[in-house]
Amino acid sequence: MTEATVRPGSTGHSHGGGEIPLQTRNERLRSIDPSKHTKIDGRDEQWRYLDSARMGGLDTNTLRDASSELKVSAPAEFSSDLVDASDPSFGIAGLPEDLPTANAWAAATKALKLTLSGEASEPAFISVGNLDNQSAAHLIIQSKTHARGTVILDHTGKGNLAEIVEIIVGDESALTVVSIQDWDDESVHTSAQFARLGRNSKLKHVVISLGGKTVRVTPNAEFTAPGAEVELLGLYFADAGQHLEHRSYVDHAVANCKSRVTYKGALQGKGAHTVWIGDVLIRKAAEGTDTYELNRNLLLTDGARADSVPNLEIETGEIEGAGHASASGRFDDEQLFYLQARGINELDARRLVVRGFLNEIIQQIGVDSIEERLNASIELELARGNH
Repeated sequence: MTEATVRPGSTGHSHGGGEIPLQTRNERLRSIDPSKHTKIDGRDEQWRYLDSARMGGLDTNTLRDASSELKVSAPAEFSSDLVDASDPSFGIAGLPEDLPTANAWAAATKALKLTLSGEASEPAFISVGNLDNQSAAHLIIQSKTHARGTVILDHTGKGNLAEIVEIIVGDESALTVVSIQDWDDESVHTSAQFARLGRNSKLKHVVISLGGKTVRVTPNAEFTAPGAEVELLGLYFADAGQHLEHRSYVDHAVANCKSRVTYKGALQGKGAHTVWIGDVLIRKAAEGTDTYELNRNLLLTDGARADSVPNLEIETGEIEGAGHASASGRFDDEQLFYLQARGINELDARRLVVRGFLNEIIQQIGVDSIEERLNASIELELARGNH
């Protein structure tokens, strides 16, 4: 893999005078060289809601390579190896678009590569946690042609981690990747997750963010051949003082592909802050595209803030459909009234509404043990907020 710096897609939009700001994700610089990326600055759209002070040094310090410390538990259909940049899959799914990710790339000279061949009836687990100092990790998940399987990427314990996840979905294969961020309270985590989809392939990508002082996950899905489908799902629950940020980007670069993006979040406590940015680009060649993105946020208390920004760029009119929706608000009074009218007290009624709201995402995972654990975590979050 060689160094590359590219600015794909459409040009920037001018707001009058001076340098033209980059407004959408496809316009950004992509480079593995940290020196080519600007420092975190609130005037840059991608850092509009997050400053360097919350990054735990991931953007400024030399990071420690922790790729070899990732723990894998997988059935026989999976194989795992440590690979370097000479491996043909290294860097094929995407390149860094920001300074913390470029820092991680520079530090993690080897990547843990997990390869799926055949059909796996049981999921593979990759465990990450209890990392010393500021760390970096690079992970490659690749499914071969006609392969079927699920990978659970589980982040727990303490640590400040800048992470790169490359997901390569082979032709005619179906892959589910679940990334769980359930860190201790003071942990900081950035994760740039790049997916590259082959012909007639399917990817279900699920992000669950519950724990950590600062969590920033940026899923990126690129279609390379017709007939592929991607589903980007996300769930987050922010408590007082937490910052949970998710920025998805779907690049419809070829014809006849389908994407669905659904992220849902709940917030409680003073200073709880969530950010969802959903970018979709339909390029000129992507005729027959079918895409929709949705974000919903439920604010449980005063003092919580949810920012939600869907963006859709369309360069061709020959599409099947394209749309987006975003809403943030408090409890639906009609739902609460309905439950209370049936003898359920207000506190339990509120909990039932939150569980139902978030369970739509949890039940998409398809791994019973993980779904049970996440439901239990949601219960603890609700009990902590006394709602």
